Amino acid sequence: MPPLPHFDLVQLIQAFGLIGLFGIVFAETGLFFGFFLPGDSLLFTAGLLASQGLLNIWLLVPLMIIGAFLGDSFGYWFGAKVGPRIFNKEDSFFFHRRHIARTQRFYLKYGAKAVLIARFVPVVRTFAPILAGVGSMPYRTFARYNIVGGMLWGGGMTLLGYFLGRSVPNIERYLLPIILVIIVISFLPIIREVIKDKQGK
Repeated sequence: MPPLPHFDLVQLIQAFGLIGLFGIVFAETGLFFGFFLPGDSLLFTAGLLASQGLLNIWLLVPLMIIGAFLGDSFGYWFGAKVGPRIFNKEDSFFFHRRHIARTQRFYLKYGAKAVLIARFVPVVRTFAPILAGVGSMPYRTFARYNIVGGMLWGGGMTLLGYFLGRSVPNIERYLLPIILVIIVISFLPIIREVIKDKQGK
């Protein structure tokens, strides 16, 4: 199998390894400034690298699930501690109140299930656990959706890359377009919300 192309995500994963991947997944799902991190494409690429023996899939998948679960849990307790004060926080490079407003609409539409569904929506997945804590969602309810979401997203996206890498010959040649497709699909819900906002004005 020919070597992987020099793509930034590949270099990022190879540079930081399993611990770095764990930290990135934790940050994107638990720290409000982690919304810009490329979670979906990063997990897929990590799985693809594991299919080529560059990462240990038996360590990778559990670490991604645990990182996703702990990240959301941290976000929940951060929101529970900070409470309504987060709504008064000034906009900055790492924080924009429009992200909170978007996540609130997401909760109004999906209720507690938003904790699970938000895993697959960039930006929203970062703020969903924080708002769950702010809104005093019972932790038992939150944890139930958090566990399922962490397994489906952290494990599912990684295994998708792994099994495609194992079953499709030379899939690494198409890594860039595949990642672009993943990014576009993951941002479709946000694009739809933006369009709705503009139409409602």
